[in-house]
Amino acid sequence: MTQNWGMTIPFFDRSLAESKELIAELPGLGYTDVWSAEVNGADAFVPLAMAAEWAQGVRLGTAIVPVFTRGPGLLAMSAATLADLAPGRFVLGIGSSSPAIVQRWNAAEFGRPYARTRDTLRFLRKALAGEKVSEQYETFGVKGFKLERAPKVAPKIVLAALRPRMLHLAASEADGAITNWLSPEDVRQVRAEVGPSTELIARIFVCVSEDSDRAREMGRWMLASYLTVPAYAAFHDWLGRAEVLRPMHEAWAAGDRQAALKAIPDEVVDALIVHGDAATCRARVQEYVDNGLDTPILAPVPADLPVPEGRPRPGSLTRAARGRRSRGGPRTWACSHGPDRGFQASDPEGVWREIT
Repeated sequence: MTQNWGMTIPFFDRSLAESKELIAELPGLGYTDVWSAEVNGADAFVPLAMAAEWAQGVRLGTAIVPVFTRGPGLLAMSAATLADLAPGRFVLGIGSSSPAIVQRWNAAEFGRPYARTRDTLRFLRKALAGEKVSEQYETFGVKGFKLERAPKVAPKIVLAALRPRMLHLAASEADGAITNWLSPEDVRQVRAEVGPSTELIARIFVCVSEDSDRAREMGRWMLASYLTVPAYAAFHDWLGRAEVLRPMHEAWAAGDRQAALKAIPDEVVDALIVHGDAATCRARVQEYVDNGLDTPILAPVPADLPVPEGRPRPGSLTRAARGRRSRGGPRTWACSHGPDRGFQASDPEGVWREIT
């Protein structure tokens, strides 16, 4: 399996419109991939459409597009358009997402996530191959859909997968699995479920900061907001963290957010968020690869303390550029906790930093 190096776009403290120059530099810094997300910021497709032009040659992936928030036909059309823009370079990542995103924010029904993901995958295989699809799937029906212009090269499709059943589906019917919020050691457990030949992709949150207290406090806000989502709670139960995370879950369920944050041990934060100086972060990312991760997708985050609502304040990210790559990996963006400087050509000392 080819070793890939991914970056999440758009960047945390920049809009897509302000990211052109930075995205264009990624191939020269050693990145092979850019991956988008779709929560409540940019959509998943437009950033990749722009990156197809700004950073020609990189692989483009969605991580992920919810299967509930677009109809099957519209999802196929969006994927076909991007596959046409970047033949052979686009990877469609789909997944069930969460009840909050699907129901509360998009007014769609969230039910039977495994079956809906499976059915969507099977529909997309046919539709993106240019077939006319008339089929009653278990969770939806399609009658007479055919893309007006099917892509010359159908995109690979990968699935968001956190536990064995979905991981097995990703290995047997899709082209790879995308996971999230795991430690380097956890990669081995996930890899065992998908086998050696399935591409394994994971977003890794990275904060280059030697202020470990500040990085951990920011990390606790992130972890509490994610690991209390039922799918992630079940994922970490499966990974063996049920007991260590039980106090957090109990406090969160009782409505005591501060107690929930305090209940997350340092060792959990350190396991799931990469932080430290540049050399420490570089080595930690490499551990993911050494344990079986094919495509790390780095997501730089600021080390600023969180605001009361539970979201980190916009921080500043420092651009990594010069110096040797470590073991063939790319240079990446490093985060700083300076006062809203935005992306800089160098840090205050003029030392250009890299972490992978």
